Amino acid sequence: MRRILSSIRDGHGFDIVLVAFPLGFLFLMAGLPLIYNAVMSFQEVDMFSLGTFSRPFVGFKNYRDLFAQPETWPILYNTLVFVVGSIAGQFLIGFGLALFFWVNFPGASWLRGLFLVSWVMPGLVVGAIWNWILSGDFGVLNFVLRESGIVSGNIFWRSDPHYSLYAVIIANIWLGTAFNMILLSVGLSAIPGDLYEAAELDGANAWQRFWTITLPMMRSSIGAIIALGLIFTLQQFDLFAAITSGGPNNSSNVTQYWAWELSFRQYDFAKGATISVIMIVFVMFASVVYVRSTRHEVRG
Repeated sequence: MRRILSSIRDGHGFDIVLVAFPLGFLFLMAGLPLIYNAVMSFQEVDMFSLGTFSRPFVGFKNYRDLFAQPETWPILYNTLVFVVGSIAGQFLIGFGLALFFWVNFPGASWLRGLFLVSWVMPGLVVGAIWNWILSGDFGVLNFVLRESGIVSGNIFWRSDPHYSLYAVIIANIWLGTAFNMILLSVGLSAIPGDLYEAAELDGANAWQRFWTITLPMMRSSIGAIIALGLIFTLQQFDLFAAITSGGPNNSSNVTQYWAWELSFRQYDFAKGATISVIMIVFVMFASVVYVRSTRHEVRG
């Protein structure tokens, strides 16, 4: 012990202390709940045994029962549609805005800052705003669609099973577009301007410069943004709670909201933990993609 304290005072072991405190904090705040949740997915849990760690071990029964339920596969499909639609919409609109502001016209920085309003707003507030926008009777979106001649009548976005999931996707795209725009703007600013000048002298048009210079140079940034988008989208809960509550008839229900619903509405904590473990697998995959995308930046 005296040798350890002496090394810390001399500065040789100070780096170990700096690493030990964050690791200890992460283990207590994230590691232990994660382990507890994973263990609970292999146990039989009810209201009376929730406060104890020693519960009957049932193996993979919770997983088998979960996938035997008729609503499981439609909810997994909804999750896939929600994730793909949200990430694609956020990325495409964010990339378009990043290219637009890359021109750096007068007032671009001020206008770009306004887009961050959507990112800093709480999810429940965003959900409340989009509740009004998507209202079937007096919603702004229906008014714009009717006046544009796209639709002839009102669309009940929140209560129609054919549109409820897309209502949440639209709100989530609006929520995450600014984040994509900022990160893509940073990636665009890191591309040397000499490359574009040389390509233009060689006769390359705007599309050829974008395809041969911008996209290859942005590959790591694009991979990181898609991975982060997958993580953020899989943990999106507030919009479902504020807009559709997973309905009607599970038409807009996704795994993250279903896990909460099973645990705290139906009090089936074991199945809620089981869904969470399945989601953790996808989050870990996204984390690996993110680390591999940014690995060369760390080395540099």
